[in-house]
Amino acid sequence: MHQRTYKGLALLLLAISQFVLALDYTIIFVALPSLAADLGFSANHLQWVISAFSLAYGGFLLIGGRLSDLLGRRRMFIIAMSLFGLGSLLGGFAESQLLLIIARGVQGLGGALLSPATLSLIMSNFEEGQERNRALGVWASMGGVGLSVGLLLGGILTSYIGWEATFFVNVPVALLVVILSPIALNESKTPAQTRHYDIAGTVSVTLGMILIVYYLIQSPVAGWLTMKTIIPGLIGVVSLLFFIKIEQRTQEPLIPFRLFRIRSLTGAALLAALFSASFGTLYYFLTMYTQDVLHYSAIQSGLSFLPLTLSAFFGAKLINKMVKAVGIAGTIAVGMGLGVIGFMLLTQLSASGSAWGILPGIVIIGIGQAFVFTTMYIAASSGIQPNEQGVASAIVSTGQQLGGAIGLAVIMAIISSSMGTNGTMESMTAADLNVAIHMAFFLDAGIACLGILVAFLALRHKSSIA
Repeated sequence: MHQRTYKGLALLLLAISQFVLALDYTIIFVALPSLAADLGFSANHLQWVISAFSLAYGGFLLIGGRLSDLLGRRRMFIIAMSLFGLGSLLGGFAESQLLLIIARGVQGLGGALLSPATLSLIMSNFEEGQERNRALGVWASMGGVGLSVGLLLGGILTSYIGWEATFFVNVPVALLVVILSPIALNESKTPAQTRHYDIAGTVSVTLGMILIVYYLIQSPVAGWLTMKTIIPGLIGVVSLLFFIKIEQRTQEPLIPFRLFRIRSLTGAALLAALFSASFGTLYYFLTMYTQDVLHYSAIQSGLSFLPLTLSAFFGAKLINKMVKAVGIAGTIAVGMGLGVIGFMLLTQLSASGSAWGILPGIVIIGIGQAFVFTTMYIAASSGIQPNEQGVASAIVSTGQQLGGAIGLAVIMAIISSSMGTNGTMESMTAADLNVAIHMAFFLDAGIACLGILVAFLALRHKSSIA
């Protein structure tokens, strides 16, 4: 009983960490209009509140996986949660645009170290088989649910307390997790002959990813071929090519490239990017619809997402049955397919409509989201050695974070080009903004269709969790 109690507490802490990370990605969306008004953000600069988190998270995930393997997963888990709490505290007290963006970057760095450590701790604290699969299912499900709950909680906190509360809410949670972790979690690390952290690889891959996404975000405003954008973009590409060269020659690479020969891992990373580019960007555009087209308050906007939260809970409970019935590829394909249906329903939204109009679409999307998010992590852990689970998790999470940042930038760029807005939506009428949002949902549906194809091509041989 004593051991079971600690395993229960361990799972609770790991699930909470995943829940908080996912929650923090969406909780900010509903607060964006209030935050922009207080700190004077323009629509284009406002993207950096989201992108700063995604870029720091995506940029440092790979070194996070490596550090957790070498220094100890529990130690990195505690350090990472402390960093995440610090970033949240800074964000709540931010009185300038720069400080807020830095705070989001610190949160992202904490997330980058936290995510691979968390998944590795599941592998080391729970026995392989049914026990581990159940823990993995709970952990991933909490991530899917966190994406939905963030919107509702963001609305409540922004309306009754202020946007600062969307940052402060993380602080006591982080503190509690840091205090309980030494009690509940067993330490684990991978023995290595040398403690080589591949600094050159880390710098080149982080710089490369940040500059490429900077190019995608700034080009619709400044121009795709201007010196201000093309030079950072080209430096970003060269940095990534340099990273590949470094990894091929270094003694202990940040990413062992042989891992990419594991079809299920490569497929899961690609699916994570497509999931985040479609399901992940939904929150941005749906919040824009409820607040800027329908002119809902933050609390009304948050409450309108409650059906999505509930359907995500429902979908999470069906995962194991779905995987047993149609396999990993089938479950992800069904989830992506539900996403396509939901996105297409949302393209029918009216500029003079109400929250009832979004109901059918988001209920279907919520179930699909749970299916894809949970199962892509189950797929990612299949066939991976225990000592490489941290790196494998980091690869998939990198795909997820970059997919969200690049997906949002590309969709915004296409809308900007099609509607001649020069990268801004601030001056649009409600009717024009509604058309732009429809375009975003059509693009989300297209990306989800691509996800169905990738699921069957990359994961068709994976028939069960075990």
